[in-house]
Amino acid sequence: MNKPITVLTRKGEQQLKDELNELRSVRRREVAEKIKVALSFGDLSENSEYDEAKNEQGIIESRIAEIEATLAHAQIIDDDDISTEKVGIGITVKLYDVEMDEELEFKIVGTKEADINHGKMSDESPIGAAIIGHKVGEEVEVETPDGVEKFKILEIKKEDEE
Repeated sequence: MNKPITVLTRKGEQQLKDELNELRSVRRREVAEKIKVALSFGDLSENSEYDEAKNEQGIIESRIAEIEATLAHAQIIDDDDISTEKVGIGITVKLYDVEMDEELEFKIVGTKEADINHGKMSDESPIGAAIIGHKVGEEVEVETPDGVEKFKILEIKKEDEE
């Protein structure tokens, strides 16, 4: 079975590499120390510190494996490859929400980078998927859980443009 390709921006790739480095070099060492201390308490059958440390170790190792797999199968979108002609991954888009009469701005990113609280919308979300490929001035109808919403694309720019 082929692993699905994950799309990442250069910044998203770097964030994952930084997290991986932190997990490998700092967190692994911290949890190993916790396990060592817990083992010194003796009887493991009633040693909650040991159980907690082993659970934490499992979570860390699982996250390391997840990041490694993501990076191994990632398609990296270079800033130089990003066009502001139409909406795509890696660009920042300003939309006008017709129904709510408000402007929204967010960066379109791959699913692994999505964080709507920090203005990063997944290309696979209902709005993200609907606006991909559209140009400034176009109106797009989006099927959302709340019904059909209409957005007008006001601006497309690279992150570092102002």
